[in-house]
Amino acid sequence: MSLDLPSLDRIYALWDGLADFDAVNIQASRTYLLEQISSLVDAQNADWIGCVRLSWNQADDPMKGWRPRTLSTLKPCANSNQAIDEAFQEMEKGQPDITTIRNVELAGSYRVLLLNELANQDWFAGPSYQRYYKALDRLDSIWAGIPVNADAEVQIGFHRSFEKTPFSREDKALVFHALRGIRWFYKHQMLGEGVGVASSPLTPTEKTVLQGLLLGMTEKQIAGQNNQSPHTTHDHVKRIFRKYGVSSRSSLMALWLGKGLISNNNP
Repeated sequence: MSLDLPSLDRIYALWDGLADFDAVNIQASRTYLLEQISSLVDAQNADWIGCVRLSWNQADDPMKGWRPRTLSTLKPCANSNQAIDEAFQEMEKGQPDITTIRNVELAGSYRVLLLNELANQDWFAGPSYQRYYKALDRLDSIWAGIPVNADAEVQIGFHRSFEKTPFSREDKALVFHALRGIRWFYKHQMLGEGVGVASSPLTPTEKTVLQGLLLGMTEKQIAGQNNQSPHTTHDHVKRIFRKYGVSSRSSLMALWLGKGLISNNNP
């Protein structure tokens, strides 16, 4: 489906805006992306989920080793956090609902789907829709799956409240095009969190130390900024290097300069 010129102009402006963010400013640039596309398609909320594929030998695992590891919600609230935690627990147990199973079947390919393309009509009358959509005032959703490497994906959902009408095919086309041309952005996001490209996700403190390293700050400067002792900061730096499988700051920087992502099967 072709897009009109005003829509294309808004998408190009979004891409230009993302390029203006510093590469280490992970959360602010992510929020900007979710806000801009939500405005573009009149969505009232959005989720960003980082997923990894673990080493998994159980043939009966409906998720084929894929598990969610990080979550950002544009407008979080206690109810949404609890509901999403419950959904994640079901996934960890290998007990996902039909929408997740459908997404897993399509893993490895870029896709943007309306909620009614992920589920049949019976699902909308069932408990999953009641708990994870209706109870959160989510009438309808558009879900995008974006491969970053063989063992890591980003899934982004845009949600409309019950005071609105369901998303249209035109809305789906807008999301498809807006998210399609920025693979570099997803790479930086996953690098910044260590999801799918490190031996384990970074802690909040490690993320702060990582930002300092990528900005060229000395360990002493990072320690002062974070109210840490230099010894504590140095320990964080060593852990960050181990997680990314590098031995120096220059090797760490190489990841951000496009030397390639690490495919990692560790949780």
